[in-house]
Amino acid sequence: MQQQYFATAALGLEPLLATELENMGAADVKQERAGVRFSGDLEMAYHACLWSRLANRVLLPLANFAALDADQLYDEVLKVDWSEHLAVTSTLAVDCTLVSSKINHTRYGALRVKDAIVDQFRSRSGERPSVSVERPDVRLNLHIYKDQATLSIDLSGDSLHRRGYRIDGVHAPLKETLAAAILIRAGWPDICAAGGALVDPLCGSGTLPLEAGLIATDTAPGLLRSYFGFTGWKQHDVAAWDAVVEAARQRQARGLERKIAPIVGYDSDHRAIKAAWQHAQNAGLDKVIHFERRTLREFTPPAGASTGLLVANPPYGERLGVASELPVFYNLLGEKMAKQCPGWHAAVITSSPQLGRSIGLRAGKINVLYNGALKCQLLQFDLEDSNHWQSLEDGAGKAVKKKLSAGAEMFANRLRKNSKKLKKWAGREKIDCYRLYDADLPEYAVAVDLYGDEVHLQEYRAPKEIDEHKSAERLRDVQDALPLVLDLPADKIHLKIRQQQKGNWQYEKQARRGVLKEVQEGNCKFLVNLTDYLDTGLFLDHRLTRQLIQQMAGGGRFLNLFAYTGAATVHALMGGALTTTTVDMSKTYLSWAEKNIALNHFDPADEEIIQADCLSWIETATGEYDLIFLDPPTFSNSKGMDATFDVQRDHVSLLQKTVRLLSPGGALIFSNNLRKFNMDREALTGLDIEDMSAKTIPLDFERNPRIHNCWLIKRS
Repeated sequence: MQQQYFATAALGLEPLLATELENMGAADVKQERAGVRFSGDLEMAYHACLWSRLANRVLLPLANFAALDADQLYDEVLKVDWSEHLAVTSTLAVDCTLVSSKINHTRYGALRVKDAIVDQFRSRSGERPSVSVERPDVRLNLHIYKDQATLSIDLSGDSLHRRGYRIDGVHAPLKETLAAAILIRAGWPDICAAGGALVDPLCGSGTLPLEAGLIATDTAPGLLRSYFGFTGWKQHDVAAWDAVVEAARQRQARGLERKIAPIVGYDSDHRAIKAAWQHAQNAGLDKVIHFERRTLREFTPPAGASTGLLVANPPYGERLGVASELPVFYNLLGEKMAKQCPGWHAAVITSSPQLGRSIGLRAGKINVLYNGALKCQLLQFDLEDSNHWQSLEDGAGKAVKKKLSAGAEMFANRLRKNSKKLKKWAGREKIDCYRLYDADLPEYAVAVDLYGDEVHLQEYRAPKEIDEHKSAERLRDVQDALPLVLDLPADKIHLKIRQQQKGNWQYEKQARRGVLKEVQEGNCKFLVNLTDYLDTGLFLDHRLTRQLIQQMAGGGRFLNLFAYTGAATVHALMGGALTTTTVDMSKTYLSWAEKNIALNHFDPADEEIIQADCLSWIETATGEYDLIFLDPPTFSNSKGMDATFDVQRDHVSLLQKTVRLLSPGGALIFSNNLRKFNMDREALTGLDIEDMSAKTIPLDFERNPRIHNCWLIKRS
């Protein structure tokens, strides 16, 4: 029976995935943002799960319906006969994504789907399935776009980039699907078929050579996986799946018998090479791929290989220590490419155009790929005699100032205007981190935050109806204008993609550089991270709120709940707080808070720093505090929490429990960033509640007055 499916993929991989699925025999293939829709029988879906090198997940839609609120979502899910898909003894899990939805919390949407399913089973049999986040029998995916919901079975069960060969990440490896995309973009399948070799001089734990080996041996990337989402599904066709797997094993056996040119990976880190060999053994490729500890200066191509592909993912600084060494390193890579591999093709991925220029060779083709939220360029080089290598001394790496487009010039003019207005103000306030631009021009939906001599650039996700090519062109305009207007090198501009938040996604790792930068905020200093997370560790819109805390904290006992990196605690200490208590669930952020405290010449050992779920902590907390700062997330269901938290639903209970900890005459500053938040004053009798939102919006956020809500609360 023909059915429609949706394969998800990272941004930029949609065209490659569409071609891959067409080559597999899929019908009605249609590219969409972050995925590809296609149709086929169940065997086709099994084939996609086993063979796709580029897809993250393969989804089978079960129902499409309007979901204007959680009750309607619940009722629609009840209409599906879930006994057709799972048994009462089965386990299930639900993932949720939301875009332009009145249901504005992913975890809550997932919870309502789960509730409907278990309630249906309980009403029929008195029993219910269990929830299992890890390897459930059936994983469901709820996607709501503009209040229209699609509920699907996740046939992959777990992201397909998890091939099954990896045992150790070592230096934050490239995701396997991105590595495969790099190889396909660079033409590796054709180069391999023509007898060309492959070499990665900076292989880390071996992801690029391993994916190249899987392609070269015609090995299905899913053969090593021990879990798929369809194996516990009641409509799973075991015989059809076994036939797909057996056919793949036969293709692999034939592929391993072929004569394949050398596939080689070098790295200077012996731990990475050790892990790479283990991965090759796990993948059954240890006789196909060779790994060796060798520095870039010692690089030579594989013996006997006269042509092939050199592919590299150069480091971001962890292995070299300081960013200032990177241009020299990239230039050395270019020299080795040109002198050691004449006649070869080369592909290098980098997030920094300036570092890419430091290679000193002319890129014949540039492809845009995304490594998580980080926009990267895949630079492709034909290493011909006419492509002369240029050393840094001869000018390699220098940016070429190009004429701005009309749109880029319009953006640049607005940036200059804002800079003129804010620069003097920031100087008076002793601030070197502030918002310079926030979607002032509708066509250029980005936020530009200045952190000293670096920029944190956030691109707001464009609506689906906006042509993605036009959106990409506008982002290029922004990236062209920023270095010229701010007189900064391009590698000082850090791009993130900002979209509807998924649970605690804004706190999750985007990269692993671990570089902390010191910035100034009045009489306080803070450490920020511009690369590793969606947010930097300092919420700039809370600047006036933190100043208020400093003014009110003198001589008192201060409590900072949901403390993040402790910026409010630092301000309280600067204001003369006698004691501070800082509570957060994250060990990482509390360690960061200790660094911020020490940076301002206070001893973290003198302060009370508590790692705990704040919701649980306030249930049993004792003592009195003269000033409390309460800034909870909009919604949370983190692993360390006992229950979900919804700031609109739960704020009355939260405030009542927190106010209990105030000393006589004490004050609570309550803040959140839910734009449609409604304070339930009637339920909070006995409290004086003053709306401070307008008073706590700083000058650089005047265009976005709903960025946060803030109240000053005291007992009547």
